[in-house]
This record gives sequence, structure tokens and C-alpha cells, in this order.
Amino acid sequence: MDADEREIVTYLKTCPGQYISGREIARRASSKKRFQKEPGWAVPVLGRMVKKGLIESDSRAHFRLVAEGKKNKPKRWLSPEIQQLLEKTGKDFSVGVEITEPEKPDEDEPGV
Repeated sequence: MDADEREIVTYLKTCPGQYISGREIARRASSKKRFQKEPGWAVPVLGRMVKKGLIESDSRAHFRLVAEGKKNKPKRWLSPEIQQLLEKTGKDFSVGVEITEPEKPDEDEPGV
């Protein structure tokens, strides 16, 4: 990643998930002087970054960082102790657990 790409990524990190126009990126990602001298400096850089998969574009040529979804994160246990307790039950918790409605207390017993 070259210096221009780093500047753009740094700017896009300030507004995550929001699409921003190429002109606005060119204006804010670098210095004021650079934008005045070459207002379209970001266009070829943005094209390269889209091809690399660093950013994504919508139909109006606005750009944003590619969202890092939670899907890519590995699942893990809250703690090793909980993992050991659940494994002792012999049930398979890899898919998940279906929560059923709690049992209603008997009317004879006092409520807790």
C-alpha cells in the first residue's frame, strides 16, 4: 500500500460504513494545497483500491472501506471453565442451543 492509499484509508476510517464521494475524499484525505493543484488526484488511486478489494463502491461512485464482518471471526468460548462444564453434559453445543420457555412455578409453592 503506497502513501496515497494510506491517506485514503486513514480518512475513510473516520467515517466507517458511510459512502463518500471521490471528490470529497480527494479534498479531505490529503492537504488543501494538493487538492487545489490536482483536484482529481484520488480517482486513479480509488480505482486501484477497488480492484485490490480494500474499498468498495456504490452505483454513484461513492466509496467506503470494506466492512470487516463478524462472520470471519472465529467462535470461542467465554471461558475454559464453561467449556469444560458444557462438554461434561455430553450435549453438542457447536450449532447453538434452543431456548425453551421456562417452566411455570406451581401455585402451591411460594414465588422466589
